[in-house]
Formats: sequence, C-alpha cells, structure tokens
Amino acid sequence: MTGHESTGTGRLADNIAYFARTLRAAGLPVGPGAVLDAIEAVEAAGIGTREDFYWTLHAVFVKRREHHSVFDQAFRIFWRRRALIEKLIAQMSPVAPGDMKNDPAPKPGATRVTEAFSPPKAETAPELEQEFTARLTVSDREILKRKDFAQMSAAEIAKARRLIQELVLPDDTVATRRFRPDRRGARIDVRRTLRRSLRTGGATIDLAFRAPATRHPPIVALVDVSGSMADYSRLFLHFLHAVAETRRVHSFVFATRLTNITRDLAARDPDEALARASARVQDWEGGTRIAEALHAFNRLWSRRVLGQGAIVLLFTDGLERHVGPALTFEMDRLKRSCRRLIWLNPLLRYDAFEARASGIRAMLPHVHDFRPIHNLAAMEDLCSVLTGEGRIFDPRRFNRAA
Repeated sequence: MTGHESTGTGRLADNIAYFARTLRAAGLPVGPGAVLDAIEAVEAAGIGTREDFYWTLHAVFVKRREHHSVFDQAFRIFWRRRALIEKLIAQMSPVAPGDMKNDPAPKPGATRVTEAFSPPKAETAPELEQEFTARLTVSDREILKRKDFAQMSAAEIAKARRLIQELVLPDDTVATRRFRPDRRGARIDVRRTLRRSLRTGGATIDLAFRAPATRHPPIVALVDVSGSMADYSRLFLHFLHAVAETRRVHSFVFATRLTNITRDLAARDPDEALARASARVQDWEGGTRIAEALHAFNRLWSRRVLGQGAIVLLFTDGLERHVGPALTFEMDRLKRSCRRLIWLNPLLRYDAFEARASGIRAMLPHVHDFRPIHNLAAMEDLCSVLTGEGRIFDPRRFNRAA
C-alpha cells in the first residue's frame, strides 16, 4: 500500500474517486454509486495489506470477467508507489518511461488504461465542449469512415475500433429443415393438433400449424495475417469479434499455416481476444501460402463448419508466391462447399486496380463477390451485403479487364 492511509480517510476517498474515474475512462461501467460503495467497503474492511485493498476494490468495481484485466492494469499503475500516486492525482499524466522499465510485457487492456490516464490536450468549459462535439461529431465520423486503415494514427485506430462496435451487423436468416409452431403457418402440425383434441375428448379439433424455422447462417472467416496484410487484419479481427456477439462465427487466420482462433475471439473483451489470438498464431506477419492454407481448411475443417448455408469471408490480397493448379483446385472446392464465397481484398482501394497478379487471376473465377475492405465504410457495405441489401461486385469484370 501507499502512504496515503496515514493522511486520513478523506484523502484516501479522493484517491479512490480518481481511481474510479480512470476505470470509467478505460471502459468499465463505474458510476458514482460504485465509488461510494468502494469507500464504504474500504472503511468497513479496514486497511490491511496491499492485496486486501486490491481485492476490496476489485469486488466493487469488477462486475464481469472481461473487466478483470483492465482493472488489474489500472490498479498496478495507479497504486504503484507513494510519490507516483501524488503525481497522478495532481497531473493525471501517464507513467514516465523510467518507471516502467522493470515491468513485464503489456497485458490485454493496457493500452486502454494508458489512454485513460492521458489528459485531454486542451481544457474547455463544459458548455463549449458539448457544443463543439455536437457540431463536429458527424463530420469527424465521416472522415474517419473514409480513411484508409493503413493511414490511421494510433488514436484514429482506437476510435475506429469503437466505431466497429457500433456497426449495424447483418440480420439475415435462412430457412431450415426443422419446423416451429406458427399460427399463420402453411402446414398442419398433426401431433399438436391431436394433443389439443384430447383435452375435449375429441369433440372439437383445434388445428395447430407450423412453419419452417429460420436461423442466421454461420459466418466462416479466413483471414490473411501475413506481412502485407498487417495494417488491415487486426481491425478486421475486431470486426469479426463484434459480429460474433450476435452470430456464429468461425475464425481462421493464415500466413504460412492455418490456425483456428474461434475460441480465442470468444473472449468478451476485444483487447483480451486479440491478445489470445496473437499468442496462438506463430506465423503472424510471415510469408503467404494461400494454397496450403486453403488445402488445410478444406481437408480438416470444411465439413465441420460449412454446413447450414455458411458464408465464407476470404480476407487476403491474393499475392500468392507459388501459383499452381493447387490454388485453383482448392478455391473451386471451397466455393462448392459454401453458400457464398466473398473475397475481401484491400487492394481494391485503388481505383485503377487490375487483376494482373497470377494469384488474383487464379482465384477470381471461384468467388461470388469481390469487395474492398480498407476502411470503415467498406465494412458497413459488407454488413449490407451479408443482409442481402448491398451491391454485389461481380468478379468476372476484373478478369475481363485483365
């Protein structure tokens, strides 16, 4: 613990309030009531060891499992040492580089915590700040949506991640072979009808109807994480993480080998999910072997995940080093195994794009749709296409142009 305990309960209460403000800036749902509960909990439990203090605040501020890593990072930085706490409360500035030299590698949520400690660049009166934000919010969003992922700064990427969470995700459904009760259904449900007639001894027959059940088709994503795709793959994985909250999503990444990261992206916190996926993938930002990755998917995973009208999102630039008959064969097999195969290529951001690379020309005839995926606007268009409302980019026109 620090030396603030000796200064009285009031000073400690101020520090807890500042700490709660930091957690709220880092994304945790901490309100004024939680701050009062934390102060009362510390007073009731008494100030013992640093570990006791940690778990007392943890019990009040952490309501979900995915919030633990953010709380842990914030506590480690905020309550580090006596002089540092005084400095943070006075200036609310990030930790100096010299204070972090003995720390381990950053954990999930560390970036959000660091940004929470950083003060705004200019102090503005509350009334003026609200008016300024209301005027520029729409235009700022439009500029950010049209900006290429590769040209974004670290702050813009953080904003883009938050906007991805706000995207209107696809709400398409397909009919299944199963049936469900439906008053307006076209088919008579014989079993339910007979059960109803037993209630009256067969004197009256109340017909029950049924209709085909509908469900969202699963989405299968094959994401290229090689060096040429590094500026785009991480934000696309954030998009998949957002989609997975409402849909069944099977996520695979590849560079020189194929890796299934579906369980890693199941973590609710996006930073934790990306950290797990990065730790599992050994060839991140490596070379590109599209044919071998597709062969591994078709042989090991195709029958497991491509049922029930699955839609496949192939995220790659198509710059295969070794182009041969194997690439054409695996692409054709993949197309025949799914309902729709959508190729997402960041190279389409160029207006003068032409399918001149041999890998791109070999893959194009075997996809249903060929789309750009270089900014937030392209992601919004993809959501519309998955719902069945967006414009389809016919891949055959690129082959004709080449």
